Amino acid sequence: MARRQSLLCPIDFSNPSRAALRYATAIAERFGLRLTLLTVNDPLLAEAAALRAGPEWLPGDSERELRRFFDQTFEHRVLFPTEVDVLVTQGQPAQEILRVAREQRSDLIVMSTHGLTGVRKLFFGATTERVLRETDIPVLVTPAVEPGPLFLEDVRHLVSRVLAPVDLTGASRHQVQVAAALASAVDVPLLVAHVIEPLRFPSPPGVRRPNIDAERRTRAEEALERLVDEVPRSVKCESLTAFGDPAEEIAKIARDRHAGLLVIGLHASAVAGPRMGSVTYRVLCLTQVPVLALPPAVAEARALATIPLAAETGCSAATGSV
Repeated sequence: MARRQSLLCPIDFSNPSRAALRYATAIAERFGLRLTLLTVNDPLLAEAAALRAGPEWLPGDSERELRRFFDQTFEHRVLFPTEVDVLVTQGQPAQEILRVAREQRSDLIVMSTHGLTGVRKLFFGATTERVLRETDIPVLVTPAVEPGPLFLEDVRHLVSRVLAPVDLTGASRHQVQVAAALASAVDVPLLVAHVIEPLRFPSPPGVRRPNIDAERRTRAEEALERLVDEVPRSVKCESLTAFGDPAEEIAKIARDRHAGLLVIGLHASAVAGPRMGSVTYRVLCLTQVPVLALPPAVAEARALATIPLAAETGCSAATGSV
């Protein structure tokens, strides 16, 4: 029997995590995934509660609160065509999220940029940051400024366009395939973009800078064209090349082109594994839309949507590092 794909949604009972829950539920409904809601109790709180009310009181109360949180989030809905589990653990939130995701073989983690857990670092939560720096599972990071989709049909209106900013490394093909599959599933256009950074060193003697920039643009456009050519014809896809600071340009493109979902890659190291680079970090700080962060495609079966979505669109998973 084939393994049922699953989705993990950490909950800290904040409004931002309520929005993440709505996205997670919409995805689980669309692709028939098992949805697990996770909350992580602080060890000191758990110890104090155990002394006063016994060791089973806090986990039981947290589980009841999780179910109540779900019911309140969807109080105007009755039928849910997906399986929803709840899980309560204790420890450091990021460590527990990653541990549970690994043990359950989750195919996707959905969590908010902000929340009550951890200390805010710059513009998004420290828990989310640590998960992104250590995950080997795709993570959908949802913004804290919107309520999220209440119904499945709301997703298309919220997304409107998928943006895949690529660095034209070997991992870009996998990134574009996942983005194309998502665009097809939601029935929205796809924009594949590459930002050319300004040269930081003097031009060689006798070589004019405009000639170098023109050559770099030509090569980038050719590489983008090859990527776009692999996108199924059923997906409306275009490419765009820009000059400037990558994070700032990506945020600007997302805003100007009304992109409602970014699909961006995490970098890989042979020693440290997947790591969130500075561009990805700054994009998360600058944008106000959901961002799907893709770690290196260590296994085809673990990449978001390349099984349920590729079957619908004709995309196939690509291996390699992001």
